[in-house]
This record gives sequence, C-alpha cells and structure tokens, in this order.
Amino acid sequence: MRLRGLVNCRNTCFRPATGENVFVMFYCSYNTESSLREREKNKGREEEDNKIQASSYWGISRPKIKREDGTHWPWNSFMPWEAYRADLSIDLSKHHKPTTYLDKVAYTTVKILRIPTDLFFQRRYGCRAMMLETVAAVPGMVGGMVLHLRSIRRFEHSGGWIRALLEEAENERMHLMTMVELVKPKWYERLLVLIVQGVFFNAFFVLYVVSPKLAHRIVGYLEEEAIHSYTEYLKDIDSGTIENVRAPAIAIDYWMLPKDASLKDVITVIRADEAHHRDVNHFASDIHYQGKELREAPAPLDYR
Repeated sequence: MRLRGLVNCRNTCFRPATGENVFVMFYCSYNTESSLREREKNKGREEEDNKIQASSYWGISRPKIKREDGTHWPWNSFMPWEAYRADLSIDLSKHHKPTTYLDKVAYTTVKILRIPTDLFFQRRYGCRAMMLETVAAVPGMVGGMVLHLRSIRRFEHSGGWIRALLEEAENERMHLMTMVELVKPKWYERLLVLIVQGVFFNAFFVLYVVSPKLAHRIVGYLEEEAIHSYTEYLKDIDSGTIENVRAPAIAIDYWMLPKDASLKDVITVIRADEAHHRDVNHFASDIHYQGKELREAPAPLDYR
C-alpha cells in the first residue's frame, strides 16, 4: 500500500516511513484517487456534451425554456405557449335532445355503454376517469386522421377541422396524463385499456368512414356523460369521500393553475374541457345533418 501511494504521488513521498510520512503518503494517495474520480466525472460530462452536440447538429436540440418565474420548464409533451386557462363560464347543463333516428341510436348506444362502466367502477371516479380518458382521446385522433387522408386524396382544404379534432385528442390525452399522476393503474386495468382501446379504435374508425354524423353525435353524448361523471367526482370531493389532494405539477402548468391548486381545481377545469368537446362534436354532427361537409363551416380552433 505504501508503494502504491509512493508511485501514485510520483515519488513525492519517498521518505523513511515515520508516522508523519505515512500520513503524507496516505494523503497523497487519497488526493490522487480523488483526482482520478474527478477526471472520470469530467470525461462523463464531455461524453454527454458530445451527445448533445451530435443531436444539435440536426438543429432539433431542445432550447432552454423557463417558466415565468425563471425556473426550468420540465415538460417535453407541451410548451408554455400551449398552456391555457379553461373557460369555466361554459354552460354545463346543455343537452342535445335526440330527435332523429340516428340521434336516438347514438343516445341509446352511450347509455348502454355506461352500464358496464357503472358496474365495474361504481363510485371510484379516479379510476373511472383514468380509464375513460384512454378511450376519449381516440375519436379526435381518428376523425383528424380520416380528414387528413381525405384532404390529401382530394387536394382540398379541411377548413381547419383536422387541427381542431387533433387538438381535442391532445387535450384528452393530457387529461389522462394528469389522472395517471393521481391514480396509479393496476396491471389488470392496463390490460383492460389494451382491449377496450383496440376494439374502440377500429369500431370508431369504421363508423366515422360510414357515418361521420353518427360518430360525432355519439362523441357528443359521451362528453355529456363525462360532464356528469366529473360532477359526481366533485360531489365526492366536497363531501370528503375523496381527499382533496394537491394538484399534480403537470396540471398546474398545463391549465395555468395557482401553485396551491388542489384536486378539485383540476377536476373543475377538466369538466369544462369536456363541455367544450361536447359542443364541438354536436356542432360537427349538425353540419353533416345539413348535408354539408365539415370543411364548409369554419372549425372552432382553440375552442377548449
């Protein structure tokens, strides 16, 4: 050990092994080992910097983004300029009364689909919301995809509806990302998501191609049910059945909520989002009922 210490120190400690010199040898060896560790750390930093430089070569490296208070922006899924404040003044009680045959089919279908949901989740609204948001994000994506393909196939504009429907899908996905922070899904719930989403995506795709007015009407009624579910969720929070915990950080940044926002604040803004999706889909269905295509009416962009 002494020899290793002497070699590491390049003979600077080559003296008779008195007690003082043994300490000097140990000190020199310790300093050398510290230097080696420091060099390894620096080498790791250099390798990391090289990786960043390699990715920035293509011009797609992430810029340094900060919040208004100067702190680091931690999210990659959305940027500060995509955050917004939900319109809480929207009328939650609006309902499209089914009059035509297809309206009644849509309304009945949604009511039937609610039965197994109520039986499985009962009043576990956190789990219910997490599960249903995995389905709610599908219609906007399917609708936007179909309109996108139609637009490039027919060489025509979409009237902004591609973006409007994709905005809806992204907004629903952010609902899910928020709920996952609050409710950790179990393995069998993840399995159920795979099954339900696979079946629903394919069924809704076929439906949207065959009858978009029926597809949008079904989504409109699904959103009405979502408003009801989130209202019940809020009742359980107010009664103390569900603890009004602190809002997840992602929700605070996405909806621009106060730093001390709670679960109740999050559910309130999500419910408002669902009311906007209700309006958009009933509006889209009405356009089709008039014998027109969506591109003939201005899309409700940024209406959320």
